[in-house]
Amino acid sequence: MSKQVWERVLVTGAAGFLGSHLCDALLAEGASVVGVDNLATGSLDNLKHLASESRFTYEQADICRPFDYGEVDYVFNFASPASPEDYMRLGPETLRVGSDGTVNALEVAKRYDAGFLHASTSECYGDPLQHPQTEAYWGNVNPIGPRSVYDEAKRFSEATIMAYHRYYRMRTGMVRIFNTYGPRLQPNDGRVISNLMMQALRREPLTIYGEGKQTRSFCYVSDLVRGIVALAHSGEPLPTNIGNPQEWTILDCAKTVLKVTGVDVPITFKPMPEDDPKQRRPDITKARELLGWEPQVPLREGLQKSLEYFQSKVQ
Repeated sequence: MSKQVWERVLVTGAAGFLGSHLCDALLAEGASVVGVDNLATGSLDNLKHLASESRFTYEQADICRPFDYGEVDYVFNFASPASPEDYMRLGPETLRVGSDGTVNALEVAKRYDAGFLHASTSECYGDPLQHPQTEAYWGNVNPIGPRSVYDEAKRFSEATIMAYHRYYRMRTGMVRIFNTYGPRLQPNDGRVISNLMMQALRREPLTIYGEGKQTRSFCYVSDLVRGIVALAHSGEPLPTNIGNPQEWTILDCAKTVLKVTGVDVPITFKPMPEDDPKQRRPDITKARELLGWEPQVPLREGLQKSLEYFQSKVQ
């Protein structure tokens, strides 16, 4: 696999959790980075450490409207609400960024003959009937349920990207991202790790939905970003799972959070939300074989690495 050299790249969703870490990784590779975000869910706090970085430029803009910040070698499309709390609050906006936003980002890449990588999601698999999930699995998704604004936005994006790849011969790729956590994760965004960490640090009972037997696979952010950059360099056009194949029940995850935080609070149980997946685990055979990639940071170590960040967010 020949590694590309990028001089100038564009990252949409740059002020978000993943987008900001991706900007750091691309700058470390020597590229100049143009970061675009409308701050619907992102935060400039995630980029403040780049204020004096001459190779980083920030543009506040909504990619649902056509945009162009000059010639780039590569476009990383990471703009979208990503947590249930955000995309259920911003349903129409989530659908628009997955449709209009994706088309506008693709048009930039097409204009400059740039490569293009899209942040897709394991939510494309829905509440999976195949376990673990391979990229060949078409999913079990409710197209009109409360989570559909996110699921269907990402599925539409994938179809659009493949159309540009086939009809315009563009160099495109898609990463299907599984549950990821680490510093800069929004502290109150409704995702498992942020919920549990913040509740523990506030000395509140931990909230578990159902019996806590549903599973997730948690990938530390540095592992994920390393896989994303490797995938962009590979030129692979079809979806690729990037995530940690170690599967945890939510209840075991909660117990691990209590150990890492050193807090002793009760665990409470609430009804399962509608369409909440009962299991989620990536098959990463393709990433291992194609990229030589696999995660290195186990959950407890990743939570320990994240502890100082979440402590700083306790009011």
